[in-house]
Amino acid sequence: FFEQSCPQLQLLQPVESKTWVYCRLFICRVFFPKTVIIVVNKMRPSFLLTCSVFFLDFGSRHFSFAFFTPKINNKENVRFNSLKTDEALPKNVDDIFDSFAEFLTDAQTKIIAAIEAHESNADKVQFCSDAWTNDETSSRGLTRVIQPTKNEDCFIEKGAVSTTFLENGILSAERAKAIQGRRAKQVKSGEGDSFTPAEGDTYKAAALSLVLHTRSPMVPTFRSDVRIFVVRSKETGQSLAWFGGGADLTPYYLYDEDIREFHERYRNLCNDHFEDNGKTYHDMKQMCDHYFYIPARKEHRGTGGIFWDDMIATSKTYAFTKAVANEWMPSWLGIVSKRNSLPYNDQQRQWQLLRRGRYLEFNLLYDRGVRFGLVAPNPRIEGIMVSAPPLIAWEYNHEIEEGSDEARIMEILKAPKNWVSVSQE
Repeated sequence: FFEQSCPQLQLLQPVESKTWVYCRLFICRVFFPKTVIIVVNKMRPSFLLTCSVFFLDFGSRHFSFAFFTPKINNKENVRFNSLKTDEALPKNVDDIFDSFAEFLTDAQTKIIAAIEAHESNADKVQFCSDAWTNDETSSRGLTRVIQPTKNEDCFIEKGAVSTTFLENGILSAERAKAIQGRRAKQVKSGEGDSFTPAEGDTYKAAALSLVLHTRSPMVPTFRSDVRIFVVRSKETGQSLAWFGGGADLTPYYLYDEDIREFHERYRNLCNDHFEDNGKTYHDMKQMCDHYFYIPARKEHRGTGGIFWDDMIATSKTYAFTKAVANEWMPSWLGIVSKRNSLPYNDQQRQWQLLRRGRYLEFNLLYDRGVRFGLVAPNPRIEGIMVSAPPLIAWEYNHEIEEGSDEARIMEILKAPKNWVSVSQE
């Protein structure tokens, strides 16, 4: 009964341990939308499941869940990975778009709640809310911004968590050409069919993006997004959908273990969903390093993460893209908890402002989203520039002391390193 009723089955098994532990959780919806049945199979008597917390979120079409690793009262540090079956993909492209848009709206609410409730937001500063529409571009969205005053105790100096939804867009010649170039590579490699978007085709898009600038220079800025892009041919009516997204860190001072753990999380997530011995993570890490690069400075903006574009919508990529968004807060808030209370001086604060200057340089000169927004008809400038840091500094010919912590991070920004092996050992 459970196996037939369960839309998604999760198997949990230990990694990095020879100890046998096996949990099977069946989750199904019965009678009411929020009714949940959880059955945990019998485990070996020598192990005791002391703590497990499950968060379940049922949408109108799909559901997903996340979990905290249970603590096991044995001497081994048993870490559990989630081996997920692919989530059912809606048959119609429009349904894919609607389902993903619904997920983005829900994810935005949860992310904001997690930030507002965090222990480092001592004064419980809340996000403001700015719902907007643009009839000229058939777009709408909800921009949520947190910007505490100097007297408010909050670990974020300025942050934005924004959703954007656009429908009935018309591909310009320039944008169609850019898509055609990328699409030609996909068709050549056997991804999808031969349909290639052209000028005049209609499109729609939905995205959730966040940029969180921290007050302390000991805590890195966090940027991430997920998005869907759907194009419909004006000639044949055929449609194609792609996913894109990513997550990356911009630290001001290096704590290697934090950066390593951040990359490890997304490496494991990629490997769990694609099972390709690390190829997906490697490609996405390389793409992230390539994208967030400032050619004029010959340096990268931060220590990277993952980034991808034009991933054709399948059940696997649909589930992966949602899993990435669900990983954002766990991958970053842990760093906040460890580093936010560390002391820093005026010189370290000034270094943070100088590095923020580089952040803004990248946004204005190279970021595709900012440039696309600025050339759009009737641009919503506040929304486009919401990712900008609250305070920055430029200093002519700034010199870095040899052997300093600032010199150390500059070595990484000039020549990115591989923080983890591509495959899970």
